[in-house]
Amino acid sequence: MSSSSVPKSHAKQAVASKPKQTGAELKGVNPWVIASIVSIATFMEVLDTTIANVALRYIAGGLAVGPDEAAWVVTTYLVANAIVLCASGWISKAFGRKRFFLVCLALFSISSVLCGLAWSLPSLLLFRIMQGLAGGGMTPVAQSILAAAFPPEKRGQGFALYGIAVVVAPVVGPTLGGWLSDNYSWHWCFLINAPVGIACILLVHFYIPDSAKEIADRAKLWAKGLRFDYIGFILIATFLGALEVVLDRGQEDDWFGSGFIITFAVITALSLILFIPWELTRKDPVIDLKMLAGRQFGACFLVMLATGAILIATTQFLPQLLQDYYGYTATLAGLALSPGGLVTMFMMFVVGRISGLVQPKYLIAVGALIVALAMYYLTNIYADNSFEFFVWSRVYIGMGLPLIFIPITTASYDGIPPDKTDQASALINMARNLGGSMGVSLAQTILARREQFHQSRLVETVGSWNPFYGNTLHQATQYYANQGGGGGTPSQQAVGWIGQQVQTQAAFLAYIDVFYALAIVSAVAVPLALTLRSVKAGKAPAGAH
Repeated sequence: MSSSSVPKSHAKQAVASKPKQTGAELKGVNPWVIASIVSIATFMEVLDTTIANVALRYIAGGLAVGPDEAAWVVTTYLVANAIVLCASGWISKAFGRKRFFLVCLALFSISSVLCGLAWSLPSLLLFRIMQGLAGGGMTPVAQSILAAAFPPEKRGQGFALYGIAVVVAPVVGPTLGGWLSDNYSWHWCFLINAPVGIACILLVHFYIPDSAKEIADRAKLWAKGLRFDYIGFILIATFLGALEVVLDRGQEDDWFGSGFIITFAVITALSLILFIPWELTRKDPVIDLKMLAGRQFGACFLVMLATGAILIATTQFLPQLLQDYYGYTATLAGLALSPGGLVTMFMMFVVGRISGLVQPKYLIAVGALIVALAMYYLTNIYADNSFEFFVWSRVYIGMGLPLIFIPITTASYDGIPPDKTDQASALINMARNLGGSMGVSLAQTILARREQFHQSRLVETVGSWNPFYGNTLHQATQYYANQGGGGGTPSQQAVGWIGQQVQTQAAFLAYIDVFYALAIVSAVAVPLALTLRSVKAGKAPAGAH
C-alpha cells in the first residue's frame, strides 16, 4: 500500500482488521527473525562510527592530507547522524517504518560504495555526510520495528540482541578497520557495507511486514495534513552541526583564541537560544523539550551522554595509544579490544534475562560503577604494559556497558506517552552520538593540555644538577658510541634519546589523566541513575506505537 497517500476506506479497513494489542504488533513472522534482521542493519550502521578510527593514517596518506583533516571523516558522520535523528520519528510516521528503513538502507549502501571510491577529501566528506544521514534514520526506526515485533513481556530479550549490535559494533570497528587497512586498503572499510546492505534490503522487504495499526495511524496523519516543524529542525541541525565543529576543532585551533572557533561558538549559542522558546510554543515540536525536563527521561538522557562519551572516547583513544607508544599495528590494536566485545555479547543476554527481575536504576548504577572502575584500572598504564593488560581493561568495560544500555531503554520510556515514543528513541540515540563527540573532545583537550604540563614539569628535572640525569646521559652516550653511525655525535644522540623518553613519559601521564576524567564521568552517572523511578514489571521498553 502506498505510504504517501492512504485512502480513508483502507484506513477504516485497517482499523477494523487490527489485531488486539495484547501481544506483538507485527504478526505472522517470528520476532527473533525480525530482531536478527534489524540488529544486522544496526550493527553495520554503528560499526561505521569507529571503523575508520584506526584507518585515519591510511586515509590521510592516500588522499594526501594531514591527520587533523582526515579526522573530519569521523566527525562529519557523527554530525549528520545526530541531525537526522531529530526528524526520523516524524518521517517514519508519515511514510511508514518499513519504507523509511528501506530507503535508509539503500542510501547507506550507495554512499558506502561512494566513500570507498572517493578520489579526494571533499568528496569523501560529502559521501560520509550522506552515509551519516542514512544511518541516523536507521537506528530509531530499527528500535520501533523491534518493539513492534515482541510482546511487552519479551521485549527485554529482544532488545538484548539489538543491544549487542549497539555496543559490540564500536568495539569490532577498530579491529576490522585495522585488519582491512593493514592487509588490503582503507577503501574496504566502506566497501564491505555494500553486500551487507543489499542483503538487509532483501530481508527487510520480504520478512518485515507493515502493521495494521501503523497503516491506520499513517492514514489519520495524512488526513489531518502533514505538519512538520521545519524552523525547529533547521535550528537544532544548526546547533548540533556548529557544536560538533567547536568540539572537534577546538583543541587543534586553540579554542577561543581562534576566530573560526569563536564564530561557530556564537552560531551554536544563537541557534540554541532561538530553538528553546520556539519549541516550547509549538504544538508539534521537532523535539519536545518538556521530555528532557522530566526527571526520568532527563536523567536517562544524561546517563546516555556519559555512556556514549566513554564508549566512543575509549574506542578511539585506546587504539591510538597502542599504535603511537606501544608499536602495535592497526590490526593488533583492534584485536586488543575484541575480547571485550565477546564479553559484551554474553552480558547482553544475561542482562536481558534479569532485566525483568531487577529495577533498571540498580542495573544502570552497577554498570556505571563497573565502567568507572575499569577506567581507574586503565590509569595503571606504563611503558611495559602487556597485551593482556589492555585486553582485560576492555573486558571490564564490556562487563559494565550492557548493564547500562538495556535497562536505560526500559527506564527512559517509563511515563512517555505512546505518541512520543519515536521521538524518545531518537533523543536517546542522539544522546549517545552527542556524548561520543563530547567524550572525544574532552579526551583530546585533556591529552594535549596535560601532556604539555607534564612535559614542562619533567624537563625541570633534566639537567646537570640531577645526578640521575648525568648517569643516564653517560650510559646513553657510551651506548651510541659503541653502536656507531646515526646522525650527530654520540652525545647528541644520547640527549635526543633522553628528550624522546621525557616526551613519552609525559604522554603516558596525560593518558592517565584522560582515564581519570572518564572515570569521574562514569562515577557521576551512578547517583544520577539512582534518582530514576522504579519501573513496573513487564513495562514496554520501547515505542512502536
